[in-house]
Amino acid sequence: MRIRSNKGFTLIELLIVVAIIGIIAAIAVPGLLRARMSGNEASAIGSLRAINSSQQAFSSSCANGFYSPTLAVLGTAPTTGGTPFISPDLGVSGTVTKSGYTVVMVGPAANPAATINACTGTAANLLASGYYGNADPLTAGSTGMRFFWTNTLGTIYTDTATIASTVVNAVPGVATAVPIQ
Repeated sequence: MRIRSNKGFTLIELLIVVAIIGIIAAIAVPGLLRARMSGNEASAIGSLRAINSSQQAFSSSCANGFYSPTLAVLGTAPTTGGTPFISPDLGVSGTVTKSGYTVVMVGPAANPAATINACTGTAANLLASGYYGNADPLTAGSTGMRFFWTNTLGTIYTDTATIASTVVNAVPGVATAVPIQ
């Protein structure tokens, strides 16, 4: 006669294990989302720092003291050879979506206009006397909590709402924007 084996788990034991896994996941997921938002914000800050560095290099070595009007111009290599002033992930168009943020850089027309073309072939009348850039989350509260802004001065500012300032050589006209330390 054969006796049945009682090896294995009961349904109650399996339900308890599933419940414990569910509790651990409920505790861990918000922390992971915060970590992802923090990483996205760090990437946005890094993108604005890259823009500032690229604009300074462009101005001093290529555009006779003027600035690039767009990210695409910074992403163009000099006509005499060499590498572009900004990495390909940022220098592809005027608006770039990267790590949950939309990065935009604008260079208003130079006043007075530049008289010498830039080394990238950009016409002198298209060069800018300064620039400003924004990094805004694609979905506030989901891809990032803070909005970032920078300009010709090189300081990066943050706020909990978009910084819609268009100044190029002064602090933003938004009283709640604070510089990043």
